[in-house]
Parts: sequence; structure tokens; C-alpha cells
Amino acid sequence: MKTPRRPTLRSVGAAWTAGFVAVFVGSVGLAQPQQSPQRIVSVIPAVTETLFALGAGPQVVGISSFDELPAGSRNVDIARVGGLVDPDTERMLTLRPDLVILYASQVDLRKQLERAGIPVFTYRHGGLDDVMSMIRTIGGRSGRGQQGEALAARLEAGLETVRARIAERRRPSTLLVFAREPAALRGVYASGGIGFLHDLLAIAGGDNVFADVSEENVAQVSSEAILSTAPDVVIEIRNHGAFDPATLTAERAVWNRLTTVPAVRNSRVHFLSGGEFVVPGPRVLKAAQQLARLLHPDAF
Repeated sequence: MKTPRRPTLRSVGAAWTAGFVAVFVGSVGLAQPQQSPQRIVSVIPAVTETLFALGAGPQVVGISSFDELPAGSRNVDIARVGGLVDPDTERMLTLRPDLVILYASQVDLRKQLERAGIPVFTYRHGGLDDVMSMIRTIGGRSGRGQQGEALAARLEAGLETVRARIAERRRPSTLLVFAREPAALRGVYASGGIGFLHDLLAIAGGDNVFADVSEENVAQVSSEAILSTAPDVVIEIRNHGAFDPATLTAERAVWNRLTTVPAVRNSRVHFLSGGEFVVPGPRVLKAAQQLARLLHPDAF
């Protein structure tokens, strides 16, 4: 019998890299400024969401091409300044920012801005601990330290409540897929053992079938690898747009080809959509709650 091929690790495309930022770990920044910045540019969707959640939205003058402003935001005409691979440096400069928040990988852009005398804060995303650290740090950098501490504490308490609710229950082996080719089991990207999605799945009471993939946060997996791990549950997530009935039927049919997989046999292939699953920011509690309800419906 042919030995199933283990998943290989690859980076995803630029749009996913900018929107689904769990491919980074750790954080780093400059010293705390003496005065709170009043003209902030953020090219990190999770940081932008955090700024608005902390009430610092009026201080934000520029965001990335991948950001979605919260409902009811008054910054409807806010400038777009590109993303990770296509930053619009000239546009940033014309906004006269007193703080620009970048990915740590944007080294050249950071140097350009610092030469122009603009304070820069660089950040890398990783697991849920990094999300909480980011919320507290961004709170301090934006002059909203108390709000940052309160938001992080509320999220931590909510996540602990989810964890406690399903603590004594059997943990189903789970495949968490966040990208694949439409109508095919090709180009399948799943959560590996590092990153906020893996952490959310653990809190929600699922055991990640690719938890041993630890070199990076995403694993590109083959059908053979899915068959060999035999997940009890498959959860497929998308960033934008709800799954309409016709699409759900078609995509379920794709998974139904794997008849020996327990999740398929037991009708436990689920589909979720929403930015909370791809932007590791203030909505992580909502994501954990949704995952827990799918994995342990009887607990709710």
C-alpha cells in the first residue's frame, strides 16, 4: 500500500498573507512616544480592528487595502495605502502620519519612513498570546492603555469560559481548512500546529490533526494526507461572504468523495465564513465560540 504523503509547508498568496496574518510570530516596536499619536496609519488588518475597538478610530488616517472598517464608522473616506507587498509610500507621506504601524517584514518601508522622521511601530502576529499582547501594546501606543487592558482581559476571560465549558468532553480530531480550489480537493491549506487558529481550535475543544506541522502556521495538504489523518470533524472557513445553499451543496459533494473519512461518514463537515477566522484581533472570542458550538453542540 502506498504510504500517504505528509503535508508540505508553503506560504500563501499576498492577499492571504495580508488578511490571514497568522504566518508570523512575535512582536517588536520602537520606544513609547511621549504624546499619543493623532494621525495613525495601519497596514495590518488586526491592528486596525483593534484601534477601532479601543475607540481610536478618529486617530486613524490610513489603512491597508485589505481592511474592513467597522459598521457605523465615521471614517468612510479613510485613505487606502496598499498592503504587505504593494505599500503606497507616497500616499502614506501625504497623510502626514505621526505613527505608522507595519509588518516587521516591511524592512525597506520602515527605513524610508524613519528617514522621513515618521515614528514606526512594527509587529508580527502569532498565537492568541500575541493577539492579547498586541491589543495591550496598541492600546498603550495610541494613548488608550486602559481600554487596551480592559479589552484584552475581557477576551481572555471569555476564552477561558469557552475552554471550561467543554473541558470534560471528548475532543474530536479536527481538520481546519482555510483555503482550497473551488469544487476540488486541490490546493488545500489547513491550520498547522502554530498560530491563532490552532490555539482557537484547542480552546474550542478540538484536536488539530496537523498539530505536528510546527515549522510554520499553514500546511498544504493532499487528499492522501487527509485520508491518513481520518479527522472526526472537518471545518472549512472563508474570509468573505456567506455560503449560499447552492455553493454549500456543491462543496459538500467535493468532501463526500472521501467516503472513508469519519467526518464525511458522520456528516460532520462544516462551513463557516467571517473575518473573525482570518484576522487575529478583537473578534477571536466570537471565532472560538462558533468553533466550540460546532464541535460540541450539546454543550450549548
